Amino acid sequence: MHISGLQWAVTIAVILALLAYDFFFHVRKPHEPTIREAAVWSAFYVGIALLFGLVILIWDGPQFGAEYYGGYITEKALSVDNLFVFLIIMGSFKVPREDQQKVLLFGIVFALIARTAFILVGAAAIERWSWVFYLFGIILLWTAGNLIKGEVTDKDEEDEANNFIIRLAKKIFHTTDYYDGDKLFTVENGKKVMTPMLLVMVAIGGTDILFALDSIPAIFGLTQESYIVFTATAFSLMGLRQLYFLIDGMLDRLIYLSWGLSAILAFIGVKLLLHALHENTLSFINDGQPVHVVEVSIGLSLTVIIGILTITVLASLLSPKGKALAAIQKVQRLSEQYLELPDNASTEERNELQKKLDDATAKSRNVPQKYRDELIDSEREFQDLVSRARGEHEAYMQQ
Repeated sequence: MHISGLQWAVTIAVILALLAYDFFFHVRKPHEPTIREAAVWSAFYVGIALLFGLVILIWDGPQFGAEYYGGYITEKALSVDNLFVFLIIMGSFKVPREDQQKVLLFGIVFALIARTAFILVGAAAIERWSWVFYLFGIILLWTAGNLIKGEVTDKDEEDEANNFIIRLAKKIFHTTDYYDGDKLFTVENGKKVMTPMLLVMVAIGGTDILFALDSIPAIFGLTQESYIVFTATAFSLMGLRQLYFLIDGMLDRLIYLSWGLSAILAFIGVKLLLHALHENTLSFINDGQPVHVVEVSIGLSLTVIIGILTITVLASLLSPKGKALAAIQKVQRLSEQYLELPDNASTEERNELQKKLDDATAKSRNVPQKYRDELIDSEREFQDLVSRARGEHEAYMQQ
């Protein structure tokens, strides 16, 4: 497929315009998006991505349309998984809620730049050396194995903020322990020093590079057309900021997401290895001649990817463990909502919220102990949160 310079230029202009609009009309003024705002704009960006796929389908045919949709869905799923790490980084640095939008937008822009660089390098390497498909396939199988290893060994999430680059930055440069709005630098004792905001962005940027090492080989396993790779990757990143605020607190519900992503990456890895054998030029494999093996069609790839994600989501939400997590999180959410009620909240509102909390607490007592031990970080803190909410309600009713 030949993509004209005009088509490239128009596409890049549209993407840059969307990023600029996002910054000037949403991120420039620090605020925490409402659920409605996050939902509307998440739907908008998903709609734009799906419409763009129809444009490719009409202009370039069903083959490339399917490749775009397969790449977009895969990259979107990987992006959602990346949000887990963003949550850890935000929590580690205690980024104020209203300033998280700027950090996320920086992460999206940096990810787009990093992945574009990887796309250019990957496309050039594939065009020159067909054995690169072997390398990409091995990378994806290794990544899939690591995802499973993390689930099987029940390994705790690493503190992504406490990495080597951050520790080095803190030693070399003067940094504050507090935020000054969304400023990257501030003045302390007459000297210009870095704020934690800059360190957060360094941490986000570093993890974006690591994410690119997984995501780019994955999409090259579905298409080798650079334009499709770029657009599917770019549109999967668009709206990620809004999605963060929309599903924040619901991410933990997807308890089997790592298993699903592992299966997808392993499938694409095998697909790449089969393609590498079909294009083989390595002398120690079949005397440098192509190996005639079955290749996986893009239609089958798209079906498998959608099927795995559907099963993953349903299993996460409907499994006993998923239901147990939902019950526990509902108690936590309602307790926090009550504690955050304004002083002028009405008695009716307080009674209604307390009734919901009582019902949720009663249901959470039916959660098997094995799930409570696994899903509640600290039983004492969990019970203390519920007790504080109930105690505040009782104190209000006695006034």
